[in-house]
Amino acid sequence: MKRTLALAAVVAALSSPLQAQGTAPSPQPPPSPAVSEVPDEATLYALGVSVAKGLAGFSLTPSEAAPVMKGIADALAGKPTNVDLEAALPKLRALAKARASVLLEKEKVRGKAFRDEAAKAPGAVVLPSGLVYQETQAGSGQAPSPKDTVKVKYRGTLVDGTEFDSSAKRPGPASFGVNRVIPCWSEGLQKMKVGGKARLVCPSDIAYGDRGHTGIPPGATLAFDVELVEIVPQPPAEAPNAPAQSPAPQR
Repeated sequence: MKRTLALAAVVAALSSPLQAQGTAPSPQPPPSPAVSEVPDEATLYALGVSVAKGLAGFSLTPSEAAPVMKGIADALAGKPTNVDLEAALPKLRALAKARASVLLEKEKVRGKAFRDEAAKAPGAVVLPSGLVYQETQAGSGQAPSPKDTVKVKYRGTLVDGTEFDSSAKRPGPASFGVNRVIPCWSEGLQKMKVGGKARLVCPSDIAYGDRGHTGIPPGATLAFDVELVEIVPQPPAEAPNAPAQSPAPQR
């Protein structure tokens, strides 16, 4: 059980950043640098920060963090902990659930305030879905349909301005089907024309919902700056088979 909990914490802490739409492959990570048998202090400090990020969902106060740090220190030192982890697990789950509910509500309050402010921007329109759509550069081409595939450049941020994804991290624009992305995007893209740019402010219920996503908190409102580069031409429909011709008469 100790190994299971420790592994879960480390995996959560070291999770990789999100790709917002999940439609383009991530660039391959660079080769891992060589680490000596005795890691330097900065590397060990980074490990501590990573583990702390894995505990962020508990929203611990400084006084609550103190016994957590003591538990970590005692376990690492091999001291007797006198803790029955099997018995403590239900309480840990209940604590995680309670703290998650508090964080979710706070995130939704932050998101609403952010959307209300975004709705005041020049030209911003609040659609029935809750999407705040603001055209920042008019396009002159065609608007995509739900069945189209498009190429776009975009940048996605949280309400505090933290970037969680960007097409600039990949070679060339991202490409995906209009009806194969989060509802906020599907709706926003169909209001754009090729060559146009827009800002989409998406409430969580038309983005990643109460579960969130890697790098995106549960209940998060998201902002995307999008440029519609191209609507990918559909392949021509195959012509029906031509009727077979009669054989030439024998002479």
